[in-house]
Amino acid sequence: MDRPKGLKYTIPQGEIMSPGHLACQGCGATLAMRYALKALGRETIVVIPACCWSIIDGPFPYSSIGVPMFHTAFETAASTASGVLAGLQIKNKHKVNVLAWAGDGGTADIGIQALSGAVERGDDFIYVCYDNEAYMNTGIQRSSSTPYGAWTTTTPGKSFKTLPKKNMVEIMVAHTIPYAATANIAYPEDFIEKLKKARDIRGPKYIQILAPCPVGWKYSSEKTIKLGRLAFETCIFPLYEVVEDRYIVKKPSSKRPVTEYLQLQGRFSHLKAEEISKMQEYVDSAWKKLLKKEEQA
Repeated sequence: MDRPKGLKYTIPQGEIMSPGHLACQGCGATLAMRYALKALGRETIVVIPACCWSIIDGPFPYSSIGVPMFHTAFETAASTASGVLAGLQIKNKHKVNVLAWAGDGGTADIGIQALSGAVERGDDFIYVCYDNEAYMNTGIQRSSSTPYGAWTTTTPGKSFKTLPKKNMVEIMVAHTIPYAATANIAYPEDFIEKLKKARDIRGPKYIQILAPCPVGWKYSSEKTIKLGRLAFETCIFPLYEVVEDRYIVKKPSSKRPVTEYLQLQGRFSHLKAEEISKMQEYVDSAWKKLLKKEEQA
C-alpha cells in the first residue's frame, strides 16, 4: 500500500517482531517490545528472564522477536546481559545493542540484586522493565511495583495493597547511572526517542515502561491505549528522564483526577471515596516533588 501524499510517519515503519506471538489481546508488554525493536534495530541481543515474555515469544524453537535472544532465570536478567556484553567485547563487537527485558517482579523484587550490581559496575547495556504492576505470568500476584489500592490474587478485596509502589527509577538514579527514564506504550514516539538516546550513551541505562495488562488490571482489551494516556494525564505514571542527574519532565496539557483512571479498572473497584482521596493526595505530592527536582536541576 502506497503512503498517502504528504503523510509523515512518526515512528520507524520497519517491523522486526513477527505476528503469531502468544500474548493476550491488548497486551501492553507486547506493544512495548515491538516499539523497542523498531528503535534499536536488528543489531540487538535481548535477554529475557522468567516473565510474561517468556511465553509471549513463542514455544521453542520458534521466536517472534526476530533478533538473538537468551531466556534466563528470574533473578538473572542483568547479570546475563553483563555476560553477553563481555562476550561481545571479547569478539570486538561494539555496535551490538544488549537489551535486558524484564517484568516488574523480575526487576523490583527478584532481580534487583543483579541489576544493582551490574549498574554499579557500569556495564554498558539497556535495561527495560515493562511494568504491568504485578506477577502477571504466574497468576497476578502482588509485586513491589503494585500500586496502592490495587487488587491482586494475593491482596484480594478488603486486603488490597496498602503501601505505595516502589520507585525503581529513583533507585537507579541513586546508583548515579548516566541515563534513567520512564515511558508509556500510549506514547510510542517518546519511548522510541528515549531508547535511541539510551543506545548512544555509554554505561548502564534504565527505562521503565508502563505496560497495561487487561487480565490483571480487569479491563476490556480495547482500552489499553486509553489507560496508558490516562496514567500520564493523571500523573499516576509521570513521563520523565534523568540525564546525568538532570530531570526533564513531560507535562500533560491539564492534570486530570485519578478517578478517571481508576474507574476503568476492576482491580480498583473495591476502593471507597476516602481511599481514592488518599491516592489523589499521594499522586499530587509525588508530582510536586518531581517538578521540584526538575526546577533544581
